[in-house]
Amino acid sequence: MSLVVTGTIGIDSVETSSGAAEGVMGGSCTYFAAAASLLVPVRMVAVVGEDWPTEHESVLESFPRIDMAGLERRSGSSTFRWGGRYHDDMNERDTLFTELGVLEESPPPVPDTYSDSRFIFLANTHPSVQAEMLEHFPDRELVVADTMNLWIDIALAELKALLARLDGLVLNDAEASQLTGEANLVEAAKQICDMGPSFVVIKKGEHGAFLHHPDGMAVLPAMPLDAAQVVDPTGCGDSFAGGMMGHIAATGRSDLATIREAMAWGTVTASHTIAEFGLAGLQSATDKSMQSRFDRFREITSF
Repeated sequence: MSLVVTGTIGIDSVETSSGAAEGVMGGSCTYFAAAASLLVPVRMVAVVGEDWPTEHESVLESFPRIDMAGLERRSGSSTFRWGGRYHDDMNERDTLFTELGVLEESPPPVPDTYSDSRFIFLANTHPSVQAEMLEHFPDRELVVADTMNLWIDIALAELKALLARLDGLVLNDAEASQLTGEANLVEAAKQICDMGPSFVVIKKGEHGAFLHHPDGMAVLPAMPLDAAQVVDPTGCGDSFAGGMMGHIAATGRSDLATIREAMAWGTVTASHTIAEFGLAGLQSATDKSMQSRFDRFREITSF
């Protein structure tokens, strides 16, 4: 059930209606690994600069099931940084700054000990970097990736080449429409699967997620939360993917029923993330809180 994730680690500055946080840890690999580790051991492949704060390393070390052997601290380089301000409608945000830093350099090396990884998640980064990472995992059984609007804009050819090699794709509703030119998400999902992936999960923010699978479809809502529990949505999509892939890796299956249940675990995991800035919400998650929310979510969604 070896699960590995590759993606970005960043230093974020975030403003929401609930407050602001400067210099918190972010990045697609970070949130995914922390979320997935609540369910299974996870290996991470990522690179940071020499300016990466030691307290951020301590945060990652607080998740005992994250294997950090694939984390490179690169001398003479600077860590990826991002700043954003969310609107009152947290589905909307403005990017205040982006400093790519080490992401403009070569990707990190993959430890030889990771080569037996069977479940691969390519968290959001340039599709050519994602594709290159696949060569390091000859025993891969299931490969799932995330992407974003930027790569659809500037690296569409590389993204389509990657899609042909994937088993699954995770993206949001706006990106699915942008990629296919189709406003209807069912049709968009079908078109994406025609590009290569067997299944696609389309995230819809506070409106949940939609799954298109060879054996059928599934729709799940988001976890109902009161206003006090909604603090910072940064990383919720990556946390959703981490919880989802954590369950898939734990079961070793990718049938319709398993992925549908995996999406529920992803929803529960993301509900911890949104409650605090950075990784603090995931740090406070426990087996008990995860199971309690999962049971509540299952009750809410049954009929």
